[in-house]
Amino acid sequence: MTEKFHRWHSPNTNTDLEMLVFGDRGYPVIVFPTTKGRYYQNKDFGLIESVKWFVDNGLVKIYCPDTIDDRSWYNKGIHPADRAKTYAGYDRMLVNELIPWAMRETGVGKVALAGCSFGGYHAANFAFKHPEKVRHLFTMGGAFDIKMFTDGYYDDTIFYNNPVDFLPGSNHHDLWQMNIVLGTSDYDICKGYNIQLSNILKQKNIKHWLDIRPFANHDWPIWREMFPHYLSTIK
Repeated sequence: MTEKFHRWHSPNTNTDLEMLVFGDRGYPVIVFPTTKGRYYQNKDFGLIESVKWFVDNGLVKIYCPDTIDDRSWYNKGIHPADRAKTYAGYDRMLVNELIPWAMRETGVGKVALAGCSFGGYHAANFAFKHPEKVRHLFTMGGAFDIKMFTDGYYDDTIFYNNPVDFLPGSNHHDLWQMNIVLGTSDYDICKGYNIQLSNILKQKNIKHWLDIRPFANHDWPIWREMFPHYLSTIK
């Protein structure tokens, strides 16, 4: 499995970002780390190894970027409005830098997004905000309500980065074309968030799969089982 390291200065986040890329061809899959995780986390915890067959056979090319969690939603040293504004810069980075990069390298017009735990938030937030750029969404143990990080403060930037708030009113036609999988488990601490998001999708008649695995916790072993299953749905 080929592996390449990239480092670049992002004008949208005003910081240097790092990324690992696995494979040299195939459908582009952007995989976000969990809470405050770095670009190498999904490799270190075996998530990338779990889908080695897909990479080695040229079916997918996987991009594992940094996030800026410690500068945005988890930064208790700044006002919640500034946390949201900082995160909005990360969203612009994805729109203007990383997504075009992946599309250009693979020749594909829409990407797949994936993530475990808080990485699932990053994936779902972007997919539902920009469905014209996303064909597949795979979340594993995701949490989707960002209000837990805003100390009771609320504004438009928070609204448009909170899927459970903005999705009910969105009528973008590409939402109904997306392959959506919400992975959770019986003992997942984020199971309720997945059921909530599934109910929103049901109300909008958006086809999706709420995958509740039995006898499993909010942890890497079940996510390593889920990820290859979900990648097999890419067509």
